[in-house]
Amino acid sequence: MSGKMTVVEGSYAVAHSVKVCRPNVISAYPITPQTHIVEDLSQFMADGKIPNCEYINVESEFSALSTLVGASATGARTYSSTSSQGLELMHEVLFNASGMRLPIVMTVVNRAVSAPISIWNDHQDSISQRDTGWIQLYAENIQEMSDMTAQSFKIAEDKDVMLPAMVCMDGFILSHVFEPVILLEQELTDEFLPTYDPEHVLDTRNPLSFGTFADPSTYTEFRYLQQKGMDVALGKIEKAAEDFKTIFGRYYGGLIEPYMAEDAEILLMAMGSVVGTIKDVIDKARSQGIKVGLIKVRTFRPFPVEVIRSAVSNAAIVVTLDKNISIGLNEGALFTEVKSCLYNSDINVPVMGFMLGHGGRDIPMSTIQMIIDKAAQAIKSGIKVESEYADLRGELL
Repeated sequence: MSGKMTVVEGSYAVAHSVKVCRPNVISAYPITPQTHIVEDLSQFMADGKIPNCEYINVESEFSALSTLVGASATGARTYSSTSSQGLELMHEVLFNASGMRLPIVMTVVNRAVSAPISIWNDHQDSISQRDTGWIQLYAENIQEMSDMTAQSFKIAEDKDVMLPAMVCMDGFILSHVFEPVILLEQELTDEFLPTYDPEHVLDTRNPLSFGTFADPSTYTEFRYLQQKGMDVALGKIEKAAEDFKTIFGRYYGGLIEPYMAEDAEILLMAMGSVVGTIKDVIDKARSQGIKVGLIKVRTFRPFPVEVIRSAVSNAAIVVTLDKNISIGLNEGALFTEVKSCLYNSDINVPVMGFMLGHGGRDIPMSTIQMIIDKAAQAIKSGIKVESEYADLRGELL
């Protein structure tokens, strides 16, 4: 494995990864808890450590992404980061970036959305943007987030993909914690990530139009081609993970990462930092003879349907853990997606869903154990499999 470990804040590790990816344009607007990332990048710029780069302070998150749409269209490698309400303010421009096939990379430091106001972590902000046409990757820890940042540039800029990417990390839990990390080395990153060389750019010497009017005779085909780009991205995400392993010696499983899943009767599925807690509970449960395992979902968009079907086919029950809710449907996004991918397949595995951790509520090991116990009871008694809150405080209702 390459490199030497150093203890840094999660935000610094991300900013360092962006730096060694050699961006040409960074746009910045501060919002908790992503502010430290753009602060660190600003310091790198002031110290002359990011050559051939323009750092642009803007008046809002809408402007931050709009700036990158223009810059990316000219052939620049571009980056920004945001959280919560800032991401929601970008909603219109997210569609523009994807529809114009611009490989912008953005860190989303996940935070609950208002109202009521919360600055703590859940996944509602990025999950709310799942249909905007952006690749969405979710990190378990700081090392993975650091490495995933470089991989996202490689994936997004692939000529067969050409789609923007959100790289998601849990606010405060990852962004503000200090952990030992192997920071990306410049020489190895240059070997891993080629110079961005787009086929189509805005150029006065060869005039082109981006994002123009499309009437009903052509609009559907634009959407179809975006979906084809997502389909191709599934393989490119796995290839980027393999290429990264070859150069840096670290590997996270590509689209998903199984943990003690091969013989598991109870198979938990989750995204983000809660995965670490789940692994600890699984280790304890395994020592007591309980066959429980985990599928960590690294890639939520594009959703890896076939890979997940294969991974869960031998389980007695699949249990999803969601730090989000679809209000009106009363279930989490991962629960919905897993049910959908098993529907109309040959796999007859029941799916149970739990919503938890909203607004930064703690997810202790006891809550994970309770979920495992309920799954075991469902297998024994055949009780109705459903979606429910894992940590609802009845006294507050």
